[in-house]
Amino acid sequence: MSNFKNLVEKIRNLETERRNLVLEIEELKKMADSKAKALESEISMLREEVKSLRILLGAEEPVPEPGPKKKK
Repeated sequence: MSNFKNLVEKIRNLETERRNLVLEIEELKKMADSKAKALESEISMLREEVKSLRILLGAEEPVPEPGPKKKK
């Protein structure tokens, strides 16, 4: 009977750990999304600064912006 009680306790502990891990994953996803949005904003501002500096320096023809590299 004690073996059965041990299994029940083990299952409860595992379910608790699973819930905690799922919550942690959700929080980490939110943090990653927030960081990605902040980086996108920063990149946008840097692109605008580059564009302004090019115009200021008389290099009005824009150099193509590098896009994501494509795998072959």
